[in-house]
Amino acid sequence: MESLIRKLSQSHKNCPECPAPKVIHTFFDNILGLLFPDFATELMKEEDQIAEKIEELRHKLSRILIRNKHLHDGDGSEIANLFFQKLEQVYDLLIQDVQALFDGDPAAKSTTEVIRCYPGFYAVAAYRVAHLLHSLGVNLIPRMITEYSHSKTGVDIHPGAKIGERFCIDHGTGIVIGETTVIGKCVKIYQGVTLGALSVEKSDADKKRHPTIEDFVVIYAGATILGGDTVIGHHSTIGGNVWLTKSVPANSKIYYQAKMYNPASDETDTYIIKN
Repeated sequence: MESLIRKLSQSHKNCPECPAPKVIHTFFDNILGLLFPDFATELMKEEDQIAEKIEELRHKLSRILIRNKHLHDGDGSEIANLFFQKLEQVYDLLIQDVQALFDGDPAAKSTTEVIRCYPGFYAVAAYRVAHLLHSLGVNLIPRMITEYSHSKTGVDIHPGAKIGERFCIDHGTGIVIGETTVIGKCVKIYQGVTLGALSVEKSDADKKRHPTIEDFVVIYAGATILGGDTVIGHHSTIGGNVWLTKSVPANSKIYYQAKMYNPASDETDTYIIKN
């Protein structure tokens, strides 16, 4: 027992003074409740209430960043100010994302349903807030936000990814979007899609390892697209379960070729899905 105590004591001494996950999760929940009253614990119907809430959250973020200078290279208070100055841009993008989800899903009866019920919206909201912090040079905290969302939705989006407007995630579970992924506007992704890296070498950490998805691309369930040089051309459709490690030109339709075996006749039939 004394050995364990010594090891744990040393571990606690070596642990950097980082904000606790609960602190960051609460901060994100408050930001989401500020932007979308559907998530708020208390509605703020007066502009003065909104202004007070923004100032409260700005002060909280400022304190977190000032106390954890090792997580950024700037002035904590100034970064907090910039975050809230740019938050309107995040809000405007999220409104477009909500509309894209509503327009793209016949099952959605209202935008309120999308906001309150769709894990894809929650995951994208967490990503956009985290990406803003990431773009301001803040480390670790953006990952804590997206991993919090990951645990709730099953959607894993690295805050370093670059994603354009009107991004639609349908169903959501099992999606992985890597750090150097670039996604254009009006892209729709279904469950189980991986936008990943071909190489897992640590020496490649600073290279573009993940694919580029151009505008108006649809990627169906279970597709895997890998590699930093892989580009999916605009207005392309990638079918379910497709595995891609090379680029495809604009307006492509890429489908999985399945072979069906019938043991009764001992024959194998190939089915090719075409438009």
